[in-house]
Amino acid sequence: MTKQIVWVPQEHVRNIQRRKLLHELGDQKIPFLGPSDRGFQHLWDSSYTGLVVRRSCSLPAELHGRVQAAMLTLRSKGCLLRDLVRVRERDVFTAVSRVLLGEPGHTYRYLDTRLFAIPWHSEDAEVRGLNCCDPDLSAACKALWELNTLFCSDVSQGEGDKVTQCAKGEVDAKQGKEGDTESKHSEDSKNSEGGDSESRQSEEGDTESKQSEEWDIESKPSSEEGESSQAKPSESSVAAGLELSEGKCQSWATKTIIGTDTEPVELGLQEKPVTHIKHSLSDHHIEDKEEQPSRQGCSQPSPPQVCTGPAKFNVTLLNYMDPAAMSHLKEEPYYGMGKMAVGWHHDENLVSHSPVAVYSYSCHSDKGESSEGSSDEKASWRIGLKVAWDIHTPGLALPLESGDCYYMRDDLNSTHQHCVLAGDSARFSSTHRVAECSSGTLTYIQSRCQEALSNLHTDPETGSHSLLALLPTTLQHCEEIHNEVEFEWLRQYWFQGRRYARFCSWWTGPMEQLENDWKLLETMTMLSLATLEEEGSAGEGRREMAETLLSALTDRHQQRQTWRDRCHSSLAQTLPPEEAPVDRPFWGVDDPNMPLPFDLADIINKVESLLWRM
Repeated sequence: MTKQIVWVPQEHVRNIQRRKLLHELGDQKIPFLGPSDRGFQHLWDSSYTGLVVRRSCSLPAELHGRVQAAMLTLRSKGCLLRDLVRVRERDVFTAVSRVLLGEPGHTYRYLDTRLFAIPWHSEDAEVRGLNCCDPDLSAACKALWELNTLFCSDVSQGEGDKVTQCAKGEVDAKQGKEGDTESKHSEDSKNSEGGDSESRQSEEGDTESKQSEEWDIESKPSSEEGESSQAKPSESSVAAGLELSEGKCQSWATKTIIGTDTEPVELGLQEKPVTHIKHSLSDHHIEDKEEQPSRQGCSQPSPPQVCTGPAKFNVTLLNYMDPAAMSHLKEEPYYGMGKMAVGWHHDENLVSHSPVAVYSYSCHSDKGESSEGSSDEKASWRIGLKVAWDIHTPGLALPLESGDCYYMRDDLNSTHQHCVLAGDSARFSSTHRVAECSSGTLTYIQSRCQEALSNLHTDPETGSHSLLALLPTTLQHCEEIHNEVEFEWLRQYWFQGRRYARFCSWWTGPMEQLENDWKLLETMTMLSLATLEEEGSAGEGRREMAETLLSALTDRHQQRQTWRDRCHSSLAQTLPPEEAPVDRPFWGVDDPNMPLPFDLADIINKVESLLWRM
């Protein structure tokens, strides 16, 4: 009797593991430490060495001013928008509003969504003369490029140095807590949601809008994408940080360790030691492996890139969130760290072993409400970290003051997960990444188009078209490129409505040209179908051609219907016209400008009939 192998999606497996883990924990929480807890520095040094903090006072005040003004400019111009992303075969809004800036022609893909970068206006000759944005927006883009330049040079500094990450007041507080070895727990964040308490938030950990349930994907990796080619290890050194001592900000590479509190400290769960849970949950100690993304129409994926030299951040994903505007923020379920603005995740779509750099800015809300005040009046935003799928290493919760930066280096992004814990004020974060763009730049897709179009001959006198080669392998290659252009670029671009053209004209011309090239690819498919219908075609070659076309057309037909449904979904209809998805390319049945119909059902039936008769 043969065994039947059943494939189970990795995401489903993780959800089961998550529920089991939460069930075992019950109302108890895994320990976590903050700066005022004894053992905090030792935990950081031993288990979170890829995390580096740069305190706000170590950056030039002029740069702070330009960067923070840039963020407010982008918000005031309406550039920061919630994305309508795809999670578990359904559309959901992100809770965080965001915009992508970066190298001209770069994109960033996460949760089946491709973001198109507004180019930051650097001093490069090809960028300096750009006139695609208004002066205020150009200045904002340039300010974030300046921050990016600083991060590129700074992120790998201080290798091998142990540095303090706390203020002197925090050191004194820790030294005064002799014998206080208990970790912090949130009394009001007991596991009231059972096994589902973290099974639905975004891959980025975003919480969803009112129109649909909350969702959470603890780590939904991706590859072309890498929001984690995510499990793509992401960083490049060893921990270092900044010391704040005597109220003064020390240099980047200080060799002072906080206090004398560096010995290991016993940390246990209430009523149940961590070691007991560790053994009872041994099945959960698994690698958080990366799943392959659904790269619709993408053929021959490139081998993963590895960051080996100095970091060159090519994009920044600028996020904005105002907790006061959220109807509900989810409690962090494992440690009781508090309210989460962004749930546990790895960052996606990164070059392997590349670092991530984040600038945090707490500000007034877009309604003008000030966030100024003492720390007693306003709770700080915090970054939470944990070792992925490890329930015996305590978590880490690090407060972030406005203007603080942190780096995730070495393999921290792949071996650990992080979340963002909400403070009381509105907050921007500029997250600088080395995006894995082997198939995510305008140059790439333009070259792919030319590969396919090189098989199309145009008569210079009549303008009529013909195919140069009819080999099944050539045909398959061209049809794969056809699908990639339509579903990974054109429909991704128009699904995000007209928002890019409102702010920046950079993508307008290239996308028009890409659509013209795509129409020629439609012509090539029509010519292939015409050849297939010729009775005199060679038998075996004709069958191969029919099978290749049937596969490509079936995929195209299904994806067109999926995108059409998404564009007309109830969530899409809630968006204002300038942000609403556009079902493009779309054309009527008898459009004389199009060689083939939009609906391919009849053509697919005809090809199936031909195959049946062969």
